[in-house]
Amino acid sequence: NNHLNPIKLLNKQKNKNFLSMIKNVLNTDGFYFCTDFDLTHTLQRLANTSPDFQEMSLLERADQRFVWNGNLLRELAAQPEVLHKFALPVVHGFIVMKPCRINGKIFEWVLISRRSCFRAGVRYYVRGIDSEGHAANFVETEQIVLYEGARASFVQTRGSMPFFWSQRPNLKYKPKPVISQSSSHMDGFQRHFDSQVLIYGKQTILNLVNQKGSEKPLEQAFAKMVSGMDNGLIHYIAFDFHKECSRMRWDRLQILVDAVAEAQDEYSYFMVNTEGKTLAQQKGVFRSNCMDCLDRTNVIQSLLARRSLQSQLQRMGVLNVGQRIEEQADFEKIYKNAWADNANACAVQYAGTGALKTDFTRTGKRTQWGLVMDGWNSMIRYYKNNFSDGFRQDSIDLFLGNFALDESDGPTPLRVQRDWTVFTLPIIMVVTFSMSIICCLMAGDTWTETLAYVMFWGAASWITAVIIFFNGQNFVDAPKLVQKDKMD
Repeated sequence: NNHLNPIKLLNKQKNKNFLSMIKNVLNTDGFYFCTDFDLTHTLQRLANTSPDFQEMSLLERADQRFVWNGNLLRELAAQPEVLHKFALPVVHGFIVMKPCRINGKIFEWVLISRRSCFRAGVRYYVRGIDSEGHAANFVETEQIVLYEGARASFVQTRGSMPFFWSQRPNLKYKPKPVISQSSSHMDGFQRHFDSQVLIYGKQTILNLVNQKGSEKPLEQAFAKMVSGMDNGLIHYIAFDFHKECSRMRWDRLQILVDAVAEAQDEYSYFMVNTEGKTLAQQKGVFRSNCMDCLDRTNVIQSLLARRSLQSQLQRMGVLNVGQRIEEQADFEKIYKNAWADNANACAVQYAGTGALKTDFTRTGKRTQWGLVMDGWNSMIRYYKNNFSDGFRQDSIDLFLGNFALDESDGPTPLRVQRDWTVFTLPIIMVVTFSMSIICCLMAGDTWTETLAYVMFWGAASWITAVIIFFNGQNFVDAPKLVQKDKMD
């Protein structure tokens, strides 16, 4: 009678839940591995390594920030080195490689986005930083050009505003962000930028959030902390993307590109000639952010990357003097579509839908159809962020090893008893709303009687809806495995 044993049935269900979580992560697009190239490092980092580093296995030498299967490989990594060749690091993000032709010269154009596995998660449940200084939705994006043995790359980063803040879903379209009053922001903030400067050099922060409404306090806090740190290697620029580009004035993005042109020339890019001699090293990065570090951020990154590419292709001899990338129609189409695909990949992985504003990235213009698609994606984001992201967050925490499985027969955190009102009130709202519709369709003896019924059921439905929205946090799908409040 083992099949009737309640503990066995419970464990079977528990395993089924955990397996569905692992499948949920693995079914997300954007996992990549390579057997003979280190995907976790930029070309510049790989060029500045020792012979000993080159001898190490891909697993040993990988940048741990971008190894998404590190937890799964833990036991294999502890085995003798001969087994390491079977343990390949897997990165998560986006990679595209395109053979391109300009002036009859064929070159390889590559775009790689590496998502950090530290403080990984979904849009509203993972914001800001943790105590180690790891920022939410941190992505390192590298644009590479390969031409006749010469190599060039340009690196940018994006990541959540690096202090302690949260934005828990509560059924509202845009929950109000909350800056923590109890945490010591400067400790984590300092750690974040210490590591960024160590890895990338100088930093120019491009903060693209609104400078009014609920986003304004976040922009002010970020500016104040950069000022308080008083570090000459870190430069801060606030650019209100939505205000500057309102009423479809997307040409105004050039204002920001021009404002940072001098810094971009100073930071340069990495380049190696056909003989393997290093011609240039990148000495700093642009660290862009908006609220989600998705839509606005990707638009700006694509513009900065194009400016860098213009210089690289001229220096390699692909572009002639006076020629501009924008005039190369075939390449421009490849370039814009790849950056839009990059935006979509990062957005699906963090927010659950494709990116917004990709019509501008693809075509260089904001279109009415693009606005319609943004509205559609925003609706899907609203549903997923409120009613399925708790499960997605738990899946990521399980996959990355943030939650350690207890093999005992005890109950799991997944079996949380929810208050009876969570189930009852939505049913009451649906029933009362349905009754008001039925009363409209099935008129009573007099119009006053019909009106009375409709008003009664309509009022009952409206009051129930107000109660639900007032207690919104109780009705959303929240993570159960790792308490994010404790992680913040």
